Amino acid sequence: MTDDLRISDPARTREIMAQYHLRPKKSLGQNFLTNGRVLQDIVDAAELTKQDAVIEIGPGIGALTEYLAQAAGHVTAFELDQRLLPVLADTLHDYTNIDIVHQDILAATPAQLSALAPELNIVANLPYYVTTPILMHFLESGLPIRRMVMMMQKEVADRITAAPGGKEYGSLSIAVQIRTKARIAMTVSHTAFNPPPKVDSTVVVFDFLTEPLVPAADQAYFNQVVTASFAQRRKTIMNNLLNWYGKTPAHRAILTAALSQAGVAPTARAETVSIAEFIVLSKKLSGQK
Repeated sequence: MTDDLRISDPARTREIMAQYHLRPKKSLGQNFLTNGRVLQDIVDAAELTKQDAVIEIGPGIGALTEYLAQAAGHVTAFELDQRLLPVLADTLHDYTNIDIVHQDILAATPAQLSALAPELNIVANLPYYVTTPILMHFLESGLPIRRMVMMMQKEVADRITAAPGGKEYGSLSIAVQIRTKARIAMTVSHTAFNPPPKVDSTVVVFDFLTEPLVPAADQAYFNQVVTASFAQRRKTIMNNLLNWYGKTPAHRAILTAALSQAGVAPTARAETVSIAEFIVLSKKLSGQK
């Protein structure tokens, strides 16, 4: 193997795949990054130091892992595909600050992950099919996370960072933005991968708020209000909430008062309602339970 080349070098990636007779699994959404500049930009976006601990999700053959190990103090990489374990043991054998864990990240408990370090950084090239479950897994975990840097499908990134008023804004936008400041760092061409996906990807940086906009104890009810409000996007927020809260005259009166106090017209659609307005609405309705 040509050890003087980085794992991400296209020639070395092809060599590794040939040596281990690897074919990326579509079922696991495997697309290996082969662009060193993109990998360096992802690591730069994480702003890591040698005091930092990183969790990587889906290291593949180790291309991003190699860059992370050079920037951070320690990397714990969760890999679901057993075929890749001997590959990673080979490609990353020179690094003493990497642990490979053969486990689905969605099966990792908060206790397991929080034991890795007092403060965590999450960096991942996420498979498209499982982006939202993994994202929510970390958002709702209560883990001591400083920053997440995740590459995902552009469509999901647009929803995550959307502001009120557009079709991209919805429950996912709000779930992310009550907990983090999320921003798009870069767009990555499909040509940066082997095999190339059909669409371009986007890298999103999530900086966790010191305190979420909605206290943890109130988030379950808040989520119910938001989910109900977006249940049928073409309907008004009043009609959606009536279907969830109740349709009696008393229910309608409570909803009318709560919407008024939040500054939301009953004829408005949920996609026009700001997070601040949803917070007031949820508080008013929870007080009526």
